[in-house]
Amino acid sequence: MRILFLGDVVGRPGRECVTSLLPGLVARWSLDLVVVNGENAAGGFGITEAIYEDLLAAGADAITLGNHAFDQREALVFIERAPALVRPMNYPPGTPGRGAAIVEAKNGARVLVLNVMGRVFMDPLDDPFASLDRALDGAALGHVVDAVVVDVHAETTSEKQAIGHYCDGRATLVVGTHTHVPTADYRILAGGTAYMTDAGMCGAYDGVIGMDKEEPLRRFTRKLASARFEPAAGPATLSGVAVETDDRTGLARRVAAVRLGAGLEEARPAFWE
Repeated sequence: MRILFLGDVVGRPGRECVTSLLPGLVARWSLDLVVVNGENAAGGFGITEAIYEDLLAAGADAITLGNHAFDQREALVFIERAPALVRPMNYPPGTPGRGAAIVEAKNGARVLVLNVMGRVFMDPLDDPFASLDRALDGAALGHVVDAVVVDVHAETTSEKQAIGHYCDGRATLVVGTHTHVPTADYRILAGGTAYMTDAGMCGAYDGVIGMDKEEPLRRFTRKLASARFEPAAGPATLSGVAVETDDRTGLARRVAAVRLGAGLEEARPAFWE
């Protein structure tokens, strides 16, 4: 199976980058599954139903979220009728939506998509490790489902790496989101799980984690907020990770970084090119 995971889509530049490039990548690379983190897609904060539908139409099979999941108030309602929209599963019981979804890949495979949020320097949620245990124990990789993709929306590299090792052998891919900067540590762990600390973002990199640089600079230098954050303008880069699996076990065989567009050095999976 061929899986593409795309990092946080930030504002209009990120959306336009994904919707323009993704359909061609699905065809060129014969992708079976595309998962996109969309929690910053609406002006940098949250997601709307229209954006959710646009990302699905571009080729996404599932869309994950994070700490901005409900910044757009309409998400509290439409998430219940959006089966491919996955918010962090360690939100308290009763939170709208779902933290796990089994989606049908383009090749007909059954894929479990999980989303957890870290607790270090983040909002205090339930234990992500215990949440993952409950989800993974009921969906054995290679038996109940054909692949498992885990989006770890967290601040620290240590927490993301710990979750990666904790899921090793039980997931196809564990990938971090939230910090918007792609890391160079993509690899296959000892138990066969593909891992990357942060997939990076789909957005304009000539800013501060996807936002126009002027307001962050004012806040850092003057310690005063003078305006709201706005997504950076200009050319955007599509960033993520590509994984090829063993169809028998559901574990990873190959992994590579993906970076396409302006702003960062281009990276493509050589095994698909």
